[in-house]
Amino acid sequence: MDAIQFHHSLLSFSSNLSKAKVHENHCFPKIHNRRRLEVVAHGMLAPRKFMQRRRKVEVFKDAEDEANQKNWRRLMNEIDEAGSAVSILRSQRIKNKALPRDLVLGTLVRFKQLRKWNLVSEILEWLRTQHWWDISEMDFMMLIIAYGKLGDFNRAERVLGYMNKKGYPPSVISHTALMEAYGKGGQCNKAEAVFRRMQSSGPEPSAITYQIILKVFVESDKFEDAESVFEILLDDKISPLKPDQKMFHMMIYMYKKAGNYDKARKTLAKMAERGVPQSTVTFNSLMSFETNYKEVSNIYDQMQRAGLRPDVVSYALLIKAYGKARRIDEALAVFEEMLDAGVRPTRKSYNILLDAFAISGMIEEARTVFKSMRRDK
Repeated sequence: MDAIQFHHSLLSFSSNLSKAKVHENHCFPKIHNRRRLEVVAHGMLAPRKFMQRRRKVEVFKDAEDEANQKNWRRLMNEIDEAGSAVSILRSQRIKNKALPRDLVLGTLVRFKQLRKWNLVSEILEWLRTQHWWDISEMDFMMLIIAYGKLGDFNRAERVLGYMNKKGYPPSVISHTALMEAYGKGGQCNKAEAVFRRMQSSGPEPSAITYQIILKVFVESDKFEDAESVFEILLDDKISPLKPDQKMFHMMIYMYKKAGNYDKARKTLAKMAERGVPQSTVTFNSLMSFETNYKEVSNIYDQMQRAGLRPDVVSYALLIKAYGKARRIDEALAVFEEMLDAGVRPTRKSYNILLDAFAISGMIEEARTVFKSMRRDK
């Protein structure tokens, strides 16, 4: 995938470079401070300390802990190489006669953290068939969550039915996971049916339930349904809970998707009125609406005054705004600020700067940035 992206970067760069060569002597005014820009651009070739990979120093409690940790890491590497967890765990059980519960749980938790839901579901389905493993309600719920994340609503529904048959009480976690599974599987109506059933007969939807149903509606372009749910959340008299930051962000994204920037700004203002904490993501959303570099710069300044640290998206949006306005001095200064702040540039941020240089006819500077991009890929 990286190779393909890099190839696209090369094509984009070559295309803009060709355009720049055609126009550099005719259409563009002479850029001032050219020498300073050359110096700064060449300075980008110097490797940054924060971009150098550091070796992690591990600390163990004792020799037994060290042996257990190394054995677990070896097990994880074998699973990664095999692409399957059960065959490795089964062979490990044959060798050791018993699998320590902590090892199995640690493996499950790690794959959950890595969002490798196919391996989580594979392990849990295997554990269901093992007499030595006492499968719990939490195991079943994790299995439904895994199927939910994979969008496999048939299996998620089957596990939930099994839990009901075994007498487990209805859980907001399992119902929300089933709702998410329907959403990811493109079954918006079924996801909504689960949500409405939770509203009418329980279990009571949680904040995560509302976050997911809003996402399902927005991704399915059911903007009116999303708006209707959000309006209820804003009504303190009837709302079961207060809308949080993620819900506001989803609505801002929805209005941006619908091209209704006025409502997006009003939603942001409502967010501030209600005391919902704003984040870098909030300001990035605002910056992405604007096309005028002055407005983008103004929002960027507001974010910093709010005590929030810009991320790579913030910098890329500001660089893009300056680049489009052919304000290369400022674009390069922002790129330098990003590096000085210890933020690793993405290929997209490099491409934005490349385009800004190439379109403005600054061929040598573009080549310098391109070399830096190749080095850091």
